[in-house]
Amino acid sequence: MEVIFNRRSIRKYVDKPVEKEKMEKLLRAAMQAPSAGNQQPWEFIIVEDKEVLKKLSEASPYSKMVANSPVTVVLLSRKEGVKFPPCIPQDMGAAAENLLLEAVQLGLGAVWLGIAPVQERMNYIKDLFSLPESIEPFALIPVGYPDGQKNEFVDRFDATRIHYENWK
Repeated sequence: MEVIFNRRSIRKYVDKPVEKEKMEKLLRAAMQAPSAGNQQPWEFIIVEDKEVLKKLSEASPYSKMVANSPVTVVLLSRKEGVKFPPCIPQDMGAAAENLLLEAVQLGLGAVWLGIAPVQERMNYIKDLFSLPESIEPFALIPVGYPDGQKNEFVDRFDATRIHYENWK
């Protein structure tokens, strides 16, 4: 469980591609996430093309690092064929976190960039990839070998946020 405590948002990457085997492990970890009624609403677009990465980096004011990532995973959700649509964001969050944790395990760095529920960002991704109506953008996760930043423990525990039996 060390990866949980060491995971950090890594935003700078060395100019080195991420191996296909590692990308498959990241995606396998994401798809291993729990989901409501086992609906597994996730879909993924893997982007390595520098021109597309540059366009993706303009999805939000916080996504500039995507342009310099060796690869970015675009997390998408399906609206069709799911049993519990209100639970899709929870399912997608679990998939994203699994991917981030596997990145640490593999010696990679990654950062979760929110796209949903900001409609302007979602529309940008929908237009960029000509997504069908039934597919919703959720997040971007640029991945690469860290350049200067490290996945290392920072203690965030705060006992004042724990409440037993009631709010007191």
